[in-house]
Amino acid sequence: MTERPSVEKIGGTSMSATSAVFENVLIAGREGEDLYNRIFVVSAYAGMTDLLLENKKNGSPGVHGHFVRNEMPGAWRTALTDVLGAMWARNAEMFARLESREEADRFVAGRIATLDACLDDLDRLRSRGHFCLREQLSTVREMLAGLGEAHAAHSTALLLRDRGVNAVFVDLSVWNHDDLVSLDERIRTAFNSIDLSREMPIVTGYAGCAGGMVRRYARGYSEMTFSRIAVLTGAREAIIHKEFHLSSADPRLVGQERARKIGRTNYDVADQLANLGMEAIHPRAGRGLRQSGIPLRVRNTFERHDEGTLIEGDYISKAPRVEIVTGLASVQALQFFEQDMVGEKGYDAAILETLARHGAWIVSKSSNANTITHYLSGTAAGQAAQIVDDLRKQWPGAQVTSQEVAMVSVIGSALSEPALVPRAIAALDRAGIGLVALQHQIRNVDVQFIVDAADFEDAIRALHAKLVESGAAPDRVAA
Repeated sequence: MTERPSVEKIGGTSMSATSAVFENVLIAGREGEDLYNRIFVVSAYAGMTDLLLENKKNGSPGVHGHFVRNEMPGAWRTALTDVLGAMWARNAEMFARLESREEADRFVAGRIATLDACLDDLDRLRSRGHFCLREQLSTVREMLAGLGEAHAAHSTALLLRDRGVNAVFVDLSVWNHDDLVSLDERIRTAFNSIDLSREMPIVTGYAGCAGGMVRRYARGYSEMTFSRIAVLTGAREAIIHKEFHLSSADPRLVGQERARKIGRTNYDVADQLANLGMEAIHPRAGRGLRQSGIPLRVRNTFERHDEGTLIEGDYISKAPRVEIVTGLASVQALQFFEQDMVGEKGYDAAILETLARHGAWIVSKSSNANTITHYLSGTAAGQAAQIVDDLRKQWPGAQVTSQEVAMVSVIGSALSEPALVPRAIAALDRAGIGLVALQHQIRNVDVQFIVDAADFEDAIRALHAKLVESGAAPDRVAA
């Protein structure tokens, strides 16, 4: 019986550290047969998707942003030329063999020329003023997103071949409207002719498929591709290579010497992290792995011999312990008070409809007889004010308010220690931090402490010191 493969994903920041990726991940001292029976899904090199779509952190436009805004004639073409320059510069840094570099340069030049022609046609079409290009703009976003992964996967396969590895470039990004199959079908077709025992597939993180990857999964699309490949190939293990360990807190907040590698946890914990925007893996990608019984390992690209953190479906820590202290520095607490709510139905559904209309991300909620509070992440004060106004118009007699707070979440696979909450409250009190609200679910996976926004970092440090550093000591995160 053929050994089940591992399916491994390399993140964009790690991909940019080419030497480390080859030394610690792709080859990592292996020779001959040991190199194979591994599938690699790669993200675009760091910064490339920002240039193609928009900057993930500050929102400044890339090619897609300039094309959609259409504020300056030709701005999108200049941005596309910048992408070509960035890809060629990346190739120049990576390739020692001139013939391979020229092949890599020709590949991206060809793809960009195709995109340029497509965008030029659309640009001329919309200039007529008679056409609505809403659907086409969504398609443009999909096409642009796939270019970054295609560049990374193609270049990686070439570099591996230069080192004597039988690498295969698996391009899932190519598609057209006559070929809009499901993601699973796209993957099955691509892998039909691959012999994993003697070939190493290097797969694009973007896959062209029905529904659109970016449209359905935003910037988490590469993790969905990774997850479905693992499920469809019956992987023995799914591995994500990141530039850091999955650790007990942000080392920049608590100190490198105090942060500890988690080591082992479960998918419940991964879901809580995703809810706070600090994904170990996209929640929908994690669900597929969990349902298929495939463990997920998160490894540090720069520490070759460290096994990282193993995430499993049925793992529960033998002894209750806090595994991670994290949170959100700014959350809008939207409070809806209505005296007539007692015993009445329909308020919650109507509030949720309003929040959905405004695109608000609900991190958590609580309610009692006459009050419903939603904690909203990524919602600016101005947007929160609009939501408040909408709700007041619907219920003139209700008291609707919004205030900025911080949410600090204590997370673990087993938080059943009876004294956990009292110890945490005492730690916050000693640090001079007042508690605005607290939520503790029956499932015993997380406890959420709501504090003033100004107290966020101090609260992280206080709770980590008391609940992690003074408890049983898992591995410290290496500097």
